[in-house]
Amino acid sequence: MAKQLTLQEAVAELIHDGDTVAVEGFTHLIPYAAAHEIIRQQITDLTLVRMTPDVIYDQLIGAGLVRKLVFSWGGNPGVSSLHRFRDAVENGWPRPLELDEHSHAGMANRYVAGASRLPFAVLRGYRGSDDLPRRTDTVSTVACPFTGEELAAVAALHPDVTVIHAQQADTKGNVQLWGLTGVQKEAVLAADRSLVTVEEIVDDLELRPGGVILPTWLIDAVAVVPGGAHPSYAAGYSVRDNDFYRSWDPISRDREAFTAWLEENVLGARAVSR
Repeated sequence: MAKQLTLQEAVAELIHDGDTVAVEGFTHLIPYAAAHEIIRQQITDLTLVRMTPDVIYDQLIGAGLVRKLVFSWGGNPGVSSLHRFRDAVENGWPRPLELDEHSHAGMANRYVAGASRLPFAVLRGYRGSDDLPRRTDTVSTVACPFTGEELAAVAALHPDVTVIHAQQADTKGNVQLWGLTGVQKEAVLAADRSLVTVEEIVDDLELRPGGVILPTWLIDAVAVVPGGAHPSYAAGYSVRDNDFYRSWDPISRDREAFTAWLEENVLGARAVSR
């Protein structure tokens, strides 16, 4: 049964220096509060995994906690590049950043393989260019034993920890998320440990159309963090803070502006959880 902990307790117990950490959520339900607690606790030398690294990974990279990024696309959606990400890659500030880049389909299949406890996944992909396969040792090819067709093979992902945000958990630790979902289910199944922040605890989960249920035996800890996805959103609970995403561009372009923002809004702030 998942333990109900404060956010501070959950992060301290489950995430350690040197871990491979997946912080997942697609457009909404992005666990910003949990990532900010990682920054506050200065958990470092992380390998971060994410289908679409956006502003939260810009913040973690800019905080100097990340040594490697495994990803398929990165940007501030609809606004700009990730400038802390770019500074780390182009200039090694605040530290050099190793990259393992994939296609979206490749990353999704890597999670599926990890969730299935298989060593790799097979897909028709990475065709038309040898650039990505040439830059990573986690893409190869395999011949179909039935047809002889050559297919792409991608190594399974097995994060030490997966962190997600969801709308609800019940008193037994079962979790439900709904709305625009991504690979949260597969990322949790692929990981050794998992932390879920939620908007609220309810006595019983009311099944939602298209909802995803994660049973309590999959989850190590649940932390109640209302608004834990801000500036992204949680369907039924909050709306996306588009102004924040626009304001992030000038903040993140300048090292001093970013450092001041981080000190005031993350390092100098306390997590809101119970």
